[in-house]
Amino acid sequence: MKGSFKLGKVAGIGIFIHWTFSLIILFIIFMNYRAGQNTTQIIWSVVFILCIFITVLLHELGHALAAKNYNIKTKDITLLPIGGLARLERIPEKPTEELIVAFAGPLVNIALAFITALFISIPEDTGKLMAELSDGVNANNFFLNFFLVNFWLAIFNLIPAFPMDGGRVLRALLSFKLPRNVATRIAARIGQFLALSFIILGFFTSPFLIFIGIFVIIGAQIEADYTESKFILKGFKVQDVVMKDYQTINLDEKIKKAIELLLDSQNKNFLITENNIPVGTLNRDQIIMALSKKGDDEFIYNVMDRNLIILESNSLLENVFELIQQNKSTLMLVMDNNELIGTVDIENILEFILINEVKIKKSHD
Repeated sequence: MKGSFKLGKVAGIGIFIHWTFSLIILFIIFMNYRAGQNTTQIIWSVVFILCIFITVLLHELGHALAAKNYNIKTKDITLLPIGGLARLERIPEKPTEELIVAFAGPLVNIALAFITALFISIPEDTGKLMAELSDGVNANNFFLNFFLVNFWLAIFNLIPAFPMDGGRVLRALLSFKLPRNVATRIAARIGQFLALSFIILGFFTSPFLIFIGIFVIIGAQIEADYTESKFILKGFKVQDVVMKDYQTINLDEKIKKAIELLLDSQNKNFLITENNIPVGTLNRDQIIMALSKKGDDEFIYNVMDRNLIILESNSLLENVFELIQQNKSTLMLVMDNNELIGTVDIENILEFILINEVKIKKSHD
């Protein structure tokens, strides 16, 4: 994620913090200063926020370590002002696995709340509890606040608003009886309905609820579309979408040659060859960047992408769909018995999905 700074590694997972995290520290300092709190009280508030984000990190590590049990790697964890984001290599598709991975994060908060509760006394009277919390975070109520935040984080994350943890738990439960794409669609719609409630409530309480609501609406739709696309691709192989007509350019050509081909056709991705052997790829964005920085006399071999992505022709499309999505601007090679038979790019896949989606709807009419 752009604008993130690496803090280190935990269990082989890169831990990053987004620069906007500093804004929440400044916001806490400003709000406490306006409330008339002294320096000591402000320091306690900042320390508390830092502890909460350590808790968020532990929450995300809970997901990551649970996923590791199913041989799913976590690319990295990024801390943001609205929480944490663990980028799993893939989302577990078996209902039992997704249920455990989704619940692992809130379980960390439940465990932290339980451990904290052993060392504090929680006032039974609501009035006394509110009185103890009314002076902001200080040395006397620090752990009481820590207990309450972890308790509410666990509850909040288990709200069935897909793609939050509770929404993934809901999808996993639905997937025991329904096809995954149907379960995802139901969980996404429920999540989006609840997200509207977050947004409305956020206008009267906290702007963070508005951000979370927007995130849930967008995230739920992306996840639903992705799952539906994988369902449509089910049973098809890479050889079913291979493009046998593709444009090649020799690596000794200059950028002006690539510009000519770009303007003369619908091609946006080109295969770069040397003695008719593929050695790289070049896309429209790379051509424009090279033109702006080095001019049209720059040689293609200096700006091409040498990282060739190779797909086997008999690979299932649903299994390589995520790889294709991660390389949206890249032309991928399709091999059959170590022989190049064509190429594939994301636009080709999306057109294939669109055509098959229409065919499915037509067959149901």
